Amino acid sequence: MRSRLKALLAALLIAAVPLTAVAQAPTRNDIKHAVEAVKADPNLAPEKTIRTLRWVQTSDSEPPPEEPRGFAQWLLNLMGWLAQSARVVVWVTVALLVGLLVIFVLRLLKERSPSMGPRRKVIPTHVQDLDIRPESLPDNIGAAARSLWDSGDHRGALSLLYRGLLSRLVHVHNVPIRDSSTEGDTLQLTATRLRDDKRDYVAQLIQIWQRAVYGGQQPETGSLYVLCDEFAGALDTV
Repeated sequence: MRSRLKALLAALLIAAVPLTAVAQAPTRNDIKHAVEAVKADPNLAPEKTIRTLRWVQTSDSEPPPEEPRGFAQWLLNLMGWLAQSARVVVWVTVALLVGLLVIFVLRLLKERSPSMGPRRKVIPTHVQDLDIRPESLPDNIGAAARSLWDSGDHRGALSLLYRGLLSRLVHVHNVPIRDSSTEGDTLQLTATRLRDDKRDYVAQLIQIWQRAVYGGQQPETGSLYVLCDEFAGALDTV
């Protein structure tokens, strides 16, 4: 490399000398100018700068982030706690919903299970403070009520007929009368459960009972005798 540079330098020095002064030796200024020209040429410079690419690791150029302190650290801890609490709440809610679903399914299966059989029917013993138990009534209700009427106990005769009516409807005809059922409820419940003749007898007896109890209107003796005589035929059998 050095010999090549010397040859090029000599050539430049010769070229820089004018033809008229070929026979004269170059001066110091001529040599200085020639050397500067050689140095200025990038192709003839003794040193060359070459740029290359290389990977730079992040750890070498960027310092590790500092851990938050003070309020920032408290805020991060709070957010983490809330996130954990939210997960716990979600799982608890899911567990409760699954439990309720299981209970609902079990109840549904229990209600539809044929092994359970029909539900027990609750039979009242009293309706509006009136005793309707069969053992509390005479066997022949019609005859007993007529006897009370003839003895002057008109209220007792009507009460016996109405009590007997409710008892026969519950125990003989399976009408779902409850302990709080009123006269109107009884009429509605028997509307589709009795034949026309039996339903007419019930409506007539309830009408006479209401007039006497709530309106103070006592029935005629003939009408009362008809109710007493027809009681067994209308209500003692289905």
